[in-house]
Amino acid sequence: MFAVIRAGGKQYRVAAEDVIRIDRVEKNPGEIVTFAEVLAHGGDTPQIGVPTVSGASVAGEVLAHERGAKVIAFKKRRRKNSRRKRGYRHEFSVIRITEILLNGAKPADKPPARPKREGKPKVEAAPEGGAEEAKAKSKAKGGAKTTAKAKKPATSGKKK
Repeated sequence: MFAVIRAGGKQYRVAAEDVIRIDRVEKNPGEIVTFAEVLAHGGDTPQIGVPTVSGASVAGEVLAHERGAKVIAFKKRRRKNSRRKRGYRHEFSVIRITEILLNGAKPADKPPARPKREGKPKVEAAPEGGAEEAKAKSKAKGGAKTTAKAKKPATSGKKK
């Protein structure tokens, strides 16, 4: 099932467990935010709102607050000794969609528990002396080859 929501003047197509980046919301990370403006939802019986679907809402968990890349506005009037430099960074909220609610259902107070991801399996270390043995074998086979070039004799500058 998916839904189309409006947040911050923009529209987003979302499904459960999607992570979206929207304009900053006034919630702390870990809290639940509800989007009441659902423009459409799909699934077994899709429905398009006029302008919104009544009784539908989308709940999401605030993961973090971020700032966008710096945008610099630089104005210069040549030959007038006039310059203005102004920077701006837009603030965003990262939100994970937890559930799509229909028929006036209320969202859960706490986000559902997410299973922890298992880390990569650790590779066992080589037996002791493994690196030293490899160096000894390479020396026995011919050793480390030198790449130093023989210097050319100095010439007097004139060619014969």
